[in-house]
Amino acid sequence: MSLLVRDLSPGKAGGVTSESVQSAPVLQGSPVAQFTQLLSATRRGARLARLLAIEQVVGWGWPRDGERTDAAAQVVAEPAANAAVHGGLPGRCFRLGLALLPSGSVLVEVTDPRGERLPAVGGGSWDGEGGRGLVLVEALAARWGVRPYPPSGKTVWAVCGREAA
Repeated sequence: MSLLVRDLSPGKAGGVTSESVQSAPVLQGSPVAQFTQLLSATRRGARLARLLAIEQVVGWGWPRDGERTDAAAQVVAEPAANAAVHGGLPGRCFRLGLALLPSGSVLVEVTDPRGERLPAVGGGSWDGEGGRGLVLVEALAARWGVRPYPPSGKTVWAVCGREAA
């Protein structure tokens, strides 16, 4: 059974294409290392997700003050904040997953229980309080998208850092 995945990578324009029918982003080889943490669906949990991601990629050899680390932190921060603000349900957490890929890139996954609330790119005005976070993810990630997380959730995923061509 194939799962329909909405691939929102640059150039996809948010549409569903034959390339976007997959159960996960296509990875070259098995992850070298993985990290997973359940976090409370609060603003504090979203902040902790960003801080944990920084510590994890530094532990994997990325420079603490490097561009890739800053980009990965921002790519984690946006879907984590969305999971806390829009994807939370009482008593339910969100999950942060990180995987170091053989190419040196990091796969970021943020899973929340609200699968019916798909993220939208650029939904807000430039002078408004929200709606621009996923524009940043689109600019900073090599690829990103959304896939269902059964029974009712969703996972926003992104690949950060260099990717093998």
